[in-house]
Amino acid sequence: MPRPEGLVPAAAAATTAPPASPDATATPALAAPSAPAAPQQPEAAPAQAAAAAPARDPSRGSVTNLPLPRFVSLKGNEGNARRGPGLTHRIDWVFTRSGMPLRITAEYENWRRVEDAEGVGGWVHYSLLSGVRSVLVAADLAEFHSRPQDEAEVILKAERNVVGWVQECLPDWCRVSVDGERGWVRKTALWGVAPGEVIE
Repeated sequence: MPRPEGLVPAAAAATTAPPASPDATATPALAAPSAPAAPQQPEAAPAQAAAAAPARDPSRGSVTNLPLPRFVSLKGNEGNARRGPGLTHRIDWVFTRSGMPLRITAEYENWRRVEDAEGVGGWVHYSLLSGVRSVLVAADLAEFHSRPQDEAEVILKAERNVVGWVQECLPDWCRVSVDGERGWVRKTALWGVAPGEVIE
C-alpha cells in the first residue's frame, strides 16, 4: 500500500531529520490507556456503588469533555505518533506535514490518540495539535465554487491530498482557503469535517 503523503515511518524519519523536541512536559509511561481501577465495593451494596459512579459518556473525551471523535490539525511540521500515551512508548510514525487534519479518537491525560485520512496514527502530545480546522482534498479533483451551489462558477480546482483551511461550513458545503484563494466545496470531496457539521 502506498505511504500516505505527509507521513513517514519512525525509522525512516530518524535518518532524514533530527528527532522532535521532547513532547512538552514528560508524563509517566503507561503500558496501555486505561481508566484507574475502581476501589472494590462491598458485595452487599452493588446498586449503591453504581449510583455513586455514573457511567462516563463514551462520546465525550475523558479529559476535556469535548466530543469524540473530533478533528484538529497538526500545529508544527513534525509530530511523533507513539504506540502508547507516554514518552517511553515507541514512535511508530512521524507526521511531517504542517496543518494536516487529524481525527482524535481517545484521550489520556496530556495525550491524544489520533489518526489521519488513511487511518494511520498513534498517541500524540496535545501540545502538538491545534484546534484550527483544516481539511484534506479526498477527491481526485475537487471544484471550488463561488457559492455553495453546484451550478455556481468554479473559481478553483484542487487535486487529492491538498490541504486547505476551513473558513466556514454548512451541512453539505465548506468554504475553504487554499493558497490564499477561497471557494465553496462539497464536503464529500473533503476529509477533516463531519457530515452535517456546521462551522461558523
